[in-house]
Amino acid sequence: LAAGGILAAVGTALMADSLVQGVLLSIVAFMLVGIGVGASGTSLLVLLAKKVEAKRRAAAATIVWVMMITGFIITAATAGHFLDPFSYQRLIEVTSAVSIIAFIVTCFAVRKVETSTLPASEADQQEEKPPFFVALKQVWAEPHARHFTIFVFVSMLAYSAQDLILEPFAGLVFDFTPGESTKLAGIQNAGLLLGMVMVAVVCTLMNQKKIGALRIWTIGGCVASAAALTGLAIAGFTGPPWPLRMSVFALGFANGAFAVAAIGSMMQLAGSGRSSREGIRMGLWGAAQAIAFALGGFLGTVAVDVMRYVIGTPAIAYAFVFAGQGLMFLVAAMLAAGIEDEETDRNDVTGEVYATANSQSIQQEY
Repeated sequence: LAAGGILAAVGTALMADSLVQGVLLSIVAFMLVGIGVGASGTSLLVLLAKKVEAKRRAAAATIVWVMMITGFIITAATAGHFLDPFSYQRLIEVTSAVSIIAFIVTCFAVRKVETSTLPASEADQQEEKPPFFVALKQVWAEPHARHFTIFVFVSMLAYSAQDLILEPFAGLVFDFTPGESTKLAGIQNAGLLLGMVMVAVVCTLMNQKKIGALRIWTIGGCVASAAALTGLAIAGFTGPPWPLRMSVFALGFANGAFAVAAIGSMMQLAGSGRSSREGIRMGLWGAAQAIAFALGGFLGTVAVDVMRYVIGTPAIAYAFVFAGQGLMFLVAAMLAAGIEDEETDRNDVTGEVYATANSQSIQQEY
């Protein structure tokens, strides 16, 4: 991930002199970024699901995500400050510094993390590990895992569609400099952090730990995200008079409320269903998230280019894309309404195990 980040900056600078070489280097760089994010992010989720007690998984996930968003805020604000006045050399220097510092901190953070392990349950010790694709098929057959995978895909598609177009939108429509547009990401992440903390605190104070409570926050966050994106769509029509920073902050706040509730649901549901499948479930949801992020960023930029070609006005083209993203969040809200309660899933699994055992007993007696 760190190497990909540095090479991406070098590729951007190289495009000014040689477009083909710069694009080819950027392709390699972003492949490295994707591999790094997928490998490290999925491993982190599996560690959380396997090493944290079930009743504390949602809280642990919240802490980890709050720290991640805090890192985003610090990085965006600091990088934005040092990028002005902009030059390609300064871009490479700032990106390299951020990447190297992040890598060194990560090395210290994960040191000895796996030296202590939680005792495996008796069922985990006795169960023979099936082949990967067999285990994956078993998890996909679980209704709650399959439904949650679809929800993760749709919601992350909506979440990431603006990731690569928000800063160009600010530059083209609102005349933001590269440094100002980078700081805009810090404003969005500040709202994201506040939304996460608010949901975590309210749920803790109200002692709402079941999926049902998290489902309500997830639905509300998706609807609020759709409303915030509607505001950005209006900004495309009105231009600079619109309070862009406030709209971006509101989008971050709504995304944060949705994200922490969805993450809490994910961590709770990771342990439901067939035992010893936490890693498979997290990997499945992580894969859905990664694919949606890739498609979201790609489709968002392509949609802007297509709409600019059809309409001819960049601001209105961005407005239509933001509006479409809001519609996707409404679809995600409807999917979130179908997330089942963890206790129901456990009862279903218990009934399945009991029925299987009873059937085997009858066959043995026969």
